[in-house]
Amino acid sequence: MPVTQASYICHMEILLEDGSTADSTRASGKPARLNLGDNSLSPAFEAELSGLAQGDKHKFTLEAKDAFGESNPDAIHYMDKTRFPADMTLEEGVIVSFAGPGGSEIPGMVREVAGDSVTVDLNHPLAGHKVTFDIEVVEVL
Repeated sequence: MPVTQASYICHMEILLEDGSTADSTRASGKPARLNLGDNSLSPAFEAELSGLAQGDKHKFTLEAKDAFGESNPDAIHYMDKTRFPADMTLEEGVIVSFAGPGGSEIPGMVREVAGDSVTVDLNHPLAGHKVTFDIEVVEVL
């Protein structure tokens, strides 16, 4: 059954399994725009939003595959330190950016630095995690 196209302007908090906040639109004061029917969201996520109206609050939990996807081992790359600028601080947790197709940027996180080898993970930081979304609908377009 195809989902009707709609856009939801929402404040959203993303919570990890331990209850800590991974991200929140309230921190920036800028609600997120979630588009249904354009394949940017998983079917499970769209099903949770479908039918919500302005002012509705909804909290739901999704498994990794329905949230940010499973962690893909093919997105973990081992690179030589010489491929990075000499003045760049390379340590665990640092976000690095690579040129993607069409001039886009692909962020990656340094997972490990061992000698001249740098392990970079291009998976979404929340890939592989079961997460809870706490949503408040500001507007439906």
